[in-house]
Amino acid sequence: MKRISVRRSSVHGRGVFALRLLCAGERILAYKGTVMSRKRAMSRHRRFGKEGHTYLFGLSDGRVIDGALGGNSARWLNHACVANCEAVEDDGRVYIQAVSNIPPGEELFIAYGLTTEGRASAAVRAQYACHCGHRRCRGTMLAGSSMRFSGSFDVEQAD
Repeated sequence: MKRISVRRSSVHGRGVFALRLLCAGERILAYKGTVMSRKRAMSRHRRFGKEGHTYLFGLSDGRVIDGALGGNSARWLNHACVANCEAVEDDGRVYIQAVSNIPPGEELFIAYGLTTEGRASAAVRAQYACHCGHRRCRGTMLAGSSMRFSGSFDVEQAD
């Protein structure tokens, strides 16, 4: 039985939704895509990336998974400041795992933890504003200095 589906999200564009109960600790899917150097990923993002969209997931060894190239449903996960899933890196692969029970029909979220080179300008902060709607929303998908992540998406600051 399928566990997830991708459909329109009220938070942003497409989202990933549970089709059945997903239990806390359950590994739901892998984040797939082409693995490349950070330098190549940033170059591709500058040339081909859509404003406000990134499908890049940073690995602990400095490489990046580009979900826009050979990616799967995981690239449609939206950000939430209080997420019901987390990204777990295991032997160079990233898996999406439930941190709480997720009932059928509920959207799956991870905390992106976006990073920028240097100080983020007002334009970059506005571009990565959060719309999760949670009562504890931080207002941004950018990582705060006090936040820790097992993996992160990367975004390069616009010039």
